[in-house]
Amino acid sequence: MAYTRKNVNRLTAGERRRLVEALLEVKRRGEYDEFVRLHIEYNTPDGERGLRTAHMTPSFLPWHRKLLLDLEEALRRVDDSVTMPYWDWTRERTTTSVPWTDDLLGGNGRRSDRQVMSGPFAYRSGYWKLTENVTDRHYLTRDLGRAANPIQLPTGQDLESALVDPVYDTAPWDSTVTRGFRNKLEGWGPGRGSVSWRNHNRVHRWIGGVMLGGAAVNDPVFWLHHSFVDLQWTRWQQRHREHRYLPAVPPGTRDAQHGRVVARNERLPPWDVTPDELEDMSGVYQYV
Repeated sequence: MAYTRKNVNRLTAGERRRLVEALLEVKRRGEYDEFVRLHIEYNTPDGERGLRTAHMTPSFLPWHRKLLLDLEEALRRVDDSVTMPYWDWTRERTTTSVPWTDDLLGGNGRRSDRQVMSGPFAYRSGYWKLTENVTDRHYLTRDLGRAANPIQLPTGQDLESALVDPVYDTAPWDSTVTRGFRNKLEGWGPGRGSVSWRNHNRVHRWIGGVMLGGAAVNDPVFWLHHSFVDLQWTRWQQRHREHRYLPAVPPGTRDAQHGRVVARNERLPPWDVTPDELEDMSGVYQYV
C-alpha cells in the first residue's frame, strides 16, 4: 500500500517530533553522511567531461527521486510512520514560517558567520556535526533571503511556467536549453546572478549557506525542498500524460552529448535502476 507525503505545514506536533528524531538517528548511525557524499560525488556540471546524472541533465528529476526514496527508506527503518514532507515555497515564503521553526529545522544563521543557532540541527545542540563538506566548517549555515543582496522565493506563476511546457527535455540536454519542463524546473536560465536562478535553483540560493554547493544535503531542508520538486514532476506527468522522460534513446556517437546523459532505459548511476522504472511512483507513495 502506498504511503503519503504531506505538506510540512500539515504535520502534527507528534509527526514533527518523529521526523526530527528519525533524521537525527540516521545521522547518528552514519547513514546520513553517505547521502551527503553521494550528492557531492555526482554533482557534475555540464562544463566538465563525463557522464552527468544529478544536475544540468535530463536525469536531474529521477536521480533526486531515487536519492529521496533511499533517504526515506533509511528514516522508515528507524520509524515506519515517518515519510518526507514537502515544503511549498510558493506559499511558505518568510524566514520565520514553516519549516524554519524550533521544533522542525530551526531558523536562520546568525549574522557573523551564518551559523544556525536554533533548533535540533544547530551544531551547539550536539547532534548535527557536518563531517562531509566542501569546506572545513562543522556547523550548519543559512542565509535565508540573502541579507546582503535580497532575493525572493519562486512564485506559483514561476512554477506554472515550467509545468505548462509539454516537452520533458530537449537537446542539447544541459543547462543551456530554453525549452522543456526539466530545465525550467531545475532553474538554469540565461544571464548572470539572481536573474538566472529559477525555481529549484533559486530556492537553494534563497536558503544560502551549505545549500549553495554539492554538500547541500547537509541541511535537512534539502529533502523537503526536493520532495516539493518531485511533486512538480508528478503534477507535470498528470497534466501531460502522453509525454515522457527524454531522451528516449542515447545521443548518437557524433553528438556532443554522447555518453554524457542517461536515456530513458539506461542505468542511472550509482543505482541499478533506469529513469523508466522511476517514472511512476504511485504504487510507492502519493502526495496529499
